[in-house]
Amino acid sequence: MSEISKFGGLGLTALMSNLGPLSRPYKLNFAVTYWCQSRCLTCNIWQMKPKDELSIDEIAEFARKNNSFKWLELTGGEPFLRQDIVRIAEEFYNNSKGLYMLTLPTNSLCDHDMVERKLRSILDLDRTRVILTVSLDGHKELEDKIRGVKGNYEKAIDMFDRVHRLREEYKNIGAFFGYTISRFNQGELERTVEEVMRQLPYVTPNHFHINMGQISSNYYGNGNVEIRANEADILNDIGALLKMRKQDYSPVGMLESSFLRKLMVYARTGEPPLKSRSLDASLFLDSFGNVYPSIMWDRKVCNIRDIDYDISKVWDSAEVNELRREIKEGREPKHWTACEAYQSIVGNLPSLIY
Repeated sequence: MSEISKFGGLGLTALMSNLGPLSRPYKLNFAVTYWCQSRCLTCNIWQMKPKDELSIDEIAEFARKNNSFKWLELTGGEPFLRQDIVRIAEEFYNNSKGLYMLTLPTNSLCDHDMVERKLRSILDLDRTRVILTVSLDGHKELEDKIRGVKGNYEKAIDMFDRVHRLREEYKNIGAFFGYTISRFNQGELERTVEEVMRQLPYVTPNHFHINMGQISSNYYGNGNVEIRANEADILNDIGALLKMRKQDYSPVGMLESSFLRKLMVYARTGEPPLKSRSLDASLFLDSFGNVYPSIMWDRKVCNIRDIDYDISKVWDSAEVNELRREIKEGREPKHWTACEAYQSIVGNLPSLIY
């Protein structure tokens, strides 16, 4: 299937999601491991010592039996700590024939030669679009403090530059800096963007993807951490970035602009600006096989080991439909994170009138 056909398939499914519930989710958020070398102030994933994570054979079985995904996010932890990360991507490529986009974050702490080799191997598998998000939460001094690893800033800069240079060979790869606003870096976004642009002159403000630090017991495990930035700094940071950004009329550019504007609404009100599409357009699968509506809701749906790795066995069940009713009633924890927000944006197009 050509890249154009895959993009059309994703676009058509996104449009169909405006008309009613989907028969199967088109996006999978999959935490392939909770192992992580970072020591972030905003997240407790790194404190885990996970055991009995899904094996590659189990992941292959899941990919084979659930083959409708058009957007795959392989997250962590640090996903490149899985030695079989290329094989994981390959299993989904081989089974979800309409898969258009693969997104991965990285903390940049793995060996960069190894990461580049694995990226090349993934890119050689298929012409699916690959987006790498390089985590960066501040300028040099601040980044190393928040992430708890000396030299993390320079590693992030080098990782981003390597991916940028890969574009000379692979036109289907892109990179963004992933910046999470928290009380530890509030008011520092503009300085961070300017510092990075001095080091990497080809970088623009459009290369920065912003999230707001939020609490999740089933993913970040940070319920005991006070991370929320004050409202004024959040609004100032996002507002400054919106002014710095160039107008981008590509689907990704328009999606990101909409996400940022809605993030400002969420920062002001504490309310999700659009209806959730959790357990409809997407689901969250952790590295132990547990299925949740989203990364933000500690409401376990099932474990894929108990359903023979086949989501269809529970997708239309009374229990899952009850969860959907609760989501529709707004009983899902209030959040606006990119992992789920993008599906809400494209699934609520009539509401996108500013």
